[in-house]
Amino acid sequence: TRSCAAGAGGRGVMAALRRGRKTLLPPLCRAFSGRRCQLAPERGAERRDATPSRVSRFCPPRKSCHDWIGPPDKYSNLRPVHFYIPENESPLEQKLRELRQETQEWNQQFWANQNLTFSKEKEEFIHSRLKAEGLGLRTESGQKATLNAEEMAGFYKEFLSKNFQKHMYYNREWYKRNFAITFFMARVALERIWSKLRLKRKKSRS
Repeated sequence: TRSCAAGAGGRGVMAALRRGRKTLLPPLCRAFSGRRCQLAPERGAERRDATPSRVSRFCPPRKSCHDWIGPPDKYSNLRPVHFYIPENESPLEQKLRELRQETQEWNQQFWANQNLTFSKEKEEFIHSRLKAEGLGLRTESGQKATLNAEEMAGFYKEFLSKNFQKHMYYNREWYKRNFAITFFMARVALERIWSKLRLKRKKSRS
């Protein structure tokens, strides 16, 4: 579940992201091996900086038989999906759901960390510039002092340049995970079609 604009930091990062075989093997190998669908984890630094919040605590009605999309998470600005678990869920359907849930958690953690880092560094940049110009953090009217767009352009450029490798890693991992999810969705669709055909043949014989 991806958001192209995960807050102010997300918008800037995704704007930058717009400007083989080995990457496809891991998810496919997991798909056929039957192991739990766990793709590349976050890097050590990202895990250490992870926010305590995972996803929104929104809970759908107990009797719901559908997936529900909750309100935006306050850290990542992503809307979490609460996946419905049917009673007759097949092993293949379970693998697909777990992969989607894990991918959502991975996406949530990345954007939560990224947005918090962006906000922190942005505040530090503004404070340092105001201090260098001999200005306070508040205007005469008591409002929070800010910089104009031209002054902030340097920060945005530096932030994107400094996080370029991290963004490229995220982009590659995102497409790899989506390929695996699409692959599983195709297998689940075929499984459901085959089950319906077998049920139809069974009824026609009886």
